[in-house]
Amino acid sequence: MAYLDAFLFGIYPYIALVIFLLGSLLRFDREQYTWRSESSQMLHTGSLRMGSILFHVGIIGLFFGHAAGLLTPVAVWDALGVSHTFKQGFAMTAGGIMGTLCLIGLLILIQRRLSHPRLQAITTWRDKLVLGWLLVTVLLGLSTIAVSADHMDGHMMVLLMTWAQHIVTFQGDAASFITEAPALFKLHLFMGMSVFVVFPFTRLVHVWSGFGAVSYLGRAWQLVRPR
Repeated sequence: MAYLDAFLFGIYPYIALVIFLLGSLLRFDREQYTWRSESSQMLHTGSLRMGSILFHVGIIGLFFGHAAGLLTPVAVWDALGVSHTFKQGFAMTAGGIMGTLCLIGLLILIQRRLSHPRLQAITTWRDKLVLGWLLVTVLLGLSTIAVSADHMDGHMMVLLMTWAQHIVTFQGDAASFITEAPALFKLHLFMGMSVFVVFPFTRLVHVWSGFGAVSYLGRAWQLVRPR
């Protein structure tokens, strides 16, 4: 298990990151016509709006919540006077809310896509892979809340934060902080990291365009004059 932990949580994160970045770049360079969200709104509206809003609000909240929670140094929280118990309780509450929104939205989108013949016809195996992978990842994340409730001292949370911060700073001992984590946490981490592996090969690449759209806020006005 020590060797498996060393690979999955010391080496695999970098493999996933390389595939994510290089794969996205190659996809954009070679297959720009496939770089889209492949919206199915024209075929069947149904519950698309509700499901899409809930899913996107939830997944965006989870992404930035995980990023802030894992990558903010412990010393910063200590300097702000935020106890480990309070931070863990807040993370469980916020994560539970965002995770539930994401789950409900995801279930609505899955039910919509698999229950309508026209949508079934255009649903690829990649679409099913993404939906299934995200569903399992979110369910595992919500399940960790119950495990976290059994140890509110924040010790495990600090270990996960230390692991993430050692990964992004390229420190070789990152995996050692994961060895004592419950299997549920490890599985959730693996599924979460693997989302970045499948990212470049699916419709998820449109997320890049969403971040890129922010640049339009600083663009000059387009002037349209009559002839």
